[in-house]
Amino acid sequence: MRLCDKKLPAARRRCAVLLGSLLLAAAVALRGIALPCRDAQPRCRDRLYGALRLEPRWKLDCAGVVRGDEEAVRDALVSNLEVRNKRQPLSPEDYLNMTKDCRSFKEGRRYIEFPLSEEEADFPIAYSMVIHHKIEMFERLLRSLYAPQNVYCVHVDGKAPAAFQQAVRAIAACFSNVFVASRLESVVYASWSRLQADLNCMQDLLRSPVPWRYILTTCGTDFPIKTNAEIVRALRVLQGQNSMESEKPTAYKQERWKYQHLVKTSISRTATEKSPSPLPSPMFTGSAYIAATRAFVRHVLEDPAAGRFLDWAKDTYSPDEHVWATLNRAPGVPGAVPYSDKFQTSDMNALPRLVKWQYLDGDTSRGAPYPPCTGRFQRSVCVYGAGDVAWMLRQRQLLANKFDPEVDDAAIQCLESHLRRKALLGRGL
Repeated sequence: MRLCDKKLPAARRRCAVLLGSLLLAAAVALRGIALPCRDAQPRCRDRLYGALRLEPRWKLDCAGVVRGDEEAVRDALVSNLEVRNKRQPLSPEDYLNMTKDCRSFKEGRRYIEFPLSEEEADFPIAYSMVIHHKIEMFERLLRSLYAPQNVYCVHVDGKAPAAFQQAVRAIAACFSNVFVASRLESVVYASWSRLQADLNCMQDLLRSPVPWRYILTTCGTDFPIKTNAEIVRALRVLQGQNSMESEKPTAYKQERWKYQHLVKTSISRTATEKSPSPLPSPMFTGSAYIAATRAFVRHVLEDPAAGRFLDWAKDTYSPDEHVWATLNRAPGVPGAVPYSDKFQTSDMNALPRLVKWQYLDGDTSRGAPYPPCTGRFQRSVCVYGAGDVAWMLRQRQLLANKFDPEVDDAAIQCLESHLRRKALLGRGL
C-alpha cells in the first residue's frame, strides 16, 4: 500500500499520523473494542488508554503518590519492602526469549508505535543512551521514551556481560529506529571513554535518515518526568539554543585539566602539567547530560577547532563534565551562549536532568535547593523513592536521575502509569 508515497516530508509525516490512527483503530478493535476509533475524539483517547495503559504490578495508590499524599507515599514505601524480594528483575535471558517474537514483545510491553500528534511527528528527537547493566531498567526507560518518529542509539559498555549485550541487541532489533552504537567503548569511570561513548552515538545518529532536531544524552539510571509531547514543547521553546549545565569551575575542579591523567583499569593523575586549552574562551564545568541541537553535534564532530579541543581533553579527569559545558560557551558554536557571567547555568536551571545531591538536600525553608531524598544515596546522588515523585513532577527538567527498581520500584511504576495516562489522555493521575 502506497498511501504516503511521493509526498513532501511534512505531508508524509501527517500521513504517518493518519495511518497511525488507522492502525490504532485496528489494534483496538483486535483487542475486543468494536467501535471505530478516530484520533480526534475524546472517546478514542479513552479506548486507546484502555489498550495501552501501564498499571502498577501491585496495589499502589499512584494518584496519591503523584499528588504527594503522605499516606499514599508511606504505603508505597512499605509495599517496596513487602514485594521487593518476591520478584527478581527481568534478566537478559528473559528478554532474549521475549524478543524472539518482536510483535508479541512490543504488544505485551505496550509500546506506543504511532505518533500521538502531528506536533510530535514534526519534531523528531535523537537519544544517546549509555548503559552497562540492569537490562529491565534500560528497557523500561526505552519504553517510556519511545516514539516511532524519534531515533535511539544505545551504547553498551564493552565490558558488559555477553548475555546483557545480546539482550540489548535483541531489543533494538525489534525496532527500526533503535540501534546499538557501531563502535563500543570499554568505559572506565571518569575517563575519556565515557565521553567517547556519546560521541560514537552522535556520529551514528548524524548518519541516521531520521531528521532529528535535538539530541538528549541519557544513561541507564535515568527516567523521564515529562511525556514526549512535553519534551517536544520544551525543546521548541529553546529556539535553537542548547540547554546544559555550565558554570565557572572551582579551584578543585580546575585540577581536573591542569594535569595529565593515565587510564588503565582506573584513572589516575600524573605529575605532568598540561598546556592550556586550545580554545580562546574560558573553561566551564557541567554535566555529561545535555540537550543540544543537531548543528551543535555536527560542529563538535567536524569543526577543526572543536576537534583540537577534544584531543586536548582526552587525558583530563572526567572530561564529560567540562567538554560540553565549555563548548557551549565558546563563540561561534551553534546553539551556544556567551561566556559572560550572566549566562551561568546550574543543573537546576538546565533542562536535561534532575538530580538530588546528598550534600545539598534539606529544608527548603532554610535555603536548601530541594527537600530530602526519600530513597537512599549512592555516590552522593539520591536514588529516588516514592516520596520524591510529586516534587520531581513539579520541576522543569525532562528526565531525572537516579532510579533503581531494587531500591524503590513503586516510584518508577507510578511514573510509568502517570506519564502513560498523560500522554494518551492529556492529563495525569
